[in-house]
This record gives sequence, C-alpha cells and structure tokens, in this order.
Amino acid sequence: MAITKEMGIGEVVEKNPKTIEVFRNYGMGCFGCAAARFENIEQGAVAHGINIDALIADLNKIV
Repeated sequence: MAITKEMGIGEVVEKNPKTIEVFRNYGMGCFGCAAARFENIEQGAVAHGINIDALIADLNKIV
C-alpha cells in the first residue's frame, strides 16, 4: 500500500508503526496529537511547514 498525502496521519501510523520515526524526523509528533485523528498528512505537513513531497517519499521508503 502506497502512502498518499490524503491519508490520515493516525491511519498511517496505526497500519505502519515504523512511520512514527519518519514523522519524528520531520518534527511531527502527530501520532500523539489530537489533530492526528482528523488531519491528513498534507494538512499536518502544511501546519508544520514541511515539504509534503519529501515527507511522502520518505514514508513510502519505510513501507
């Protein structure tokens, strides 16, 4: 399963726990944040000023 920017943060972390490290490396502690339940990856990246394309590429390397 490829990870896309439209996927929910919580959904991705739940299905692929290894992605927690990638989110942390980008400064996103989203898996512990209440927003992770309703934000998708793109929304979280924008809120943190993160390059979404680089984040998605790194997440997909893990899975």
